[in-house]
Amino acid sequence: QVQLVESGGGLVQPGGSLRLSCAASGRGFSDSAMGWFRQPPGKEREFVATISWIGGSTYYADSVKGRFTISRDNAKNTLYLQMNFLKPEDTAVYYCAAASSRYYSDDDGIYDSWGQGTQVTVAS
Repeated sequence: QVQLVESGGGLVQPGGSLRLSCAASGRGFSDSAMGWFRQPPGKEREFVATISWIGGSTYYADSVKGRFTISRDNAKNTLYLQMNFLKPEDTAVYYCAAASSRYYSDDDGIYDSWGQGTQVTVAS
């Protein structure tokens, strides 16, 4: 199973940018689709973005499309989420997850390894 550790969260003003990283260890990162999810305060966890095992295909939630970019570097066992034009409603704990499939999905049921999360706060 893959072990995942997120980093890069923090406090940013509206309109700003952050880049989240997710470092993977153990076996299987390069054979797994990966995803980013988030849990806003007081709300349920929601899908953000997903990428296929070799990075050729991506899919985004409508709320982040055009502002966020998911990418991966299999040589470095690292997943990224570039977040631009951040809004207060993007405030959440962000989690990366590894799927039991090579093919991307917004269904959190196929993700069997999760990181501990990193806090992103967008506020002035």
